[in-house]
Amino acid sequence: MRCPVIHVVGAGLAGLAAAVRLVGAGREIVLHEAAGQAGGRCRSYLDAQLDLVIDNGNHLLLSGNRAARDYLRRIGAETALEGPEHAELAFVDLATKERWRLCPNDGPVPWWIFVPARRVPGTRWRDYLALTRLLLPGADRALAAAVEPEGALWERLWHPFFLAALNTDPAEGSARLAGAILRETLMKGGRACRPLVAREGLSAAFVDPALRYLAAQGATIRLGHRLDGFEIEKDGVAALGFADETVRLGPNDRVVLAVPPWVAASLVPGLEVPQSFRAIVNAHFKLAPPAGTPPLQGVVNGLAEWVFAFEDRLSVTISGADRLLSVPREELAERIWADVAEVTQIAKPLPTWQIIKEKRATFAATPRENARRPGPTTRFSNAVLAGDWTATGLPATIEGAIRSGNRAAALIARPQQGNSR
Repeated sequence: MRCPVIHVVGAGLAGLAAAVRLVGAGREIVLHEAAGQAGGRCRSYLDAQLDLVIDNGNHLLLSGNRAARDYLRRIGAETALEGPEHAELAFVDLATKERWRLCPNDGPVPWWIFVPARRVPGTRWRDYLALTRLLLPGADRALAAAVEPEGALWERLWHPFFLAALNTDPAEGSARLAGAILRETLMKGGRACRPLVAREGLSAAFVDPALRYLAAQGATIRLGHRLDGFEIEKDGVAALGFADETVRLGPNDRVVLAVPPWVAASLVPGLEVPQSFRAIVNAHFKLAPPAGTPPLQGVVNGLAEWVFAFEDRLSVTISGADRLLSVPREELAERIWADVAEVTQIAKPLPTWQIIKEKRATFAATPRENARRPGPTTRFSNAVLAGDWTATGLPATIEGAIRSGNRAAALIARPQQGNSR
């Protein structure tokens, strides 16, 4: 009797996480990916214009992202993320020229808000208490309806923090998702808020070690293998249709569908998925940062929002960037570099650059779109969903993607109650 085959369709982080959890234990894993490389929106590549290996998008993790860190441990890449020993984030306000560092204390009792040197300039300790409203139960609502979207604390911390986390204008963003981020980070203290960055690139941290791990465990990895559709019998998937072959499923075979929401909706009739998406713009400048440049800086009152300092380049992330999609790339490069030069105090002309516009980077993290996110089960008895766009309780983040893969793997691994096909 052959062992069950688990077909994981999609080798982004959700699919990789599911495959890593499922491999072994008497199962055969086949990982199918439409693109020629794994990683989805979390990958690195050699950019010909820069002649550097860069990430297709800058991603920041926090030390409280437990699923992501457990995933890295499983694939032997636990040292791939770097960050400070204690929580600390540098900020600069380009309008006032002020610079400061946000320094939450390690423990969950937030005594740091009583120390002016640790908090945002121009704020009072009691200003921070208003955010506890996001932790209250109840129906989801816009963030602006829960927290007053004005004042120094909003402008200098909550707006950039939640814009990065939600990739949606915080005023219209989901208060429920914002509250979930708070519970797992600031509310747990500085130990959960240390910023972590993959210094050698996202692929070196999250993708390549996973592929090596899966191959060593006997998994089959098929890149450039696009799923076109399903054959259905009764209430289950009977076959996977690819351009070059049809793969028939045995009675105990299962499918993890870890594809973008619009692809999932085309494959699973009646599946409700998010309909609105938000863009991210990333800029990369081939110039070594000056000595002493913080590895990450938040920017207030600028076009740039977060500046990452790598050994061989400076990179910028701009979230909720739909307004910039029609701006010519050359103009964007000039405008963003003006901010970067001021943030880093570099008096040099525009260096070699690259602009990456990702139109549908994440679903719009509004209450309406959050309500459209499906759970992991489908109408098919032998297929489950994974992806950061599913109902993970988190925004579309690396942590959410990996949790969705873990959840799909747990469902697949459950003993089946008979055969429905």
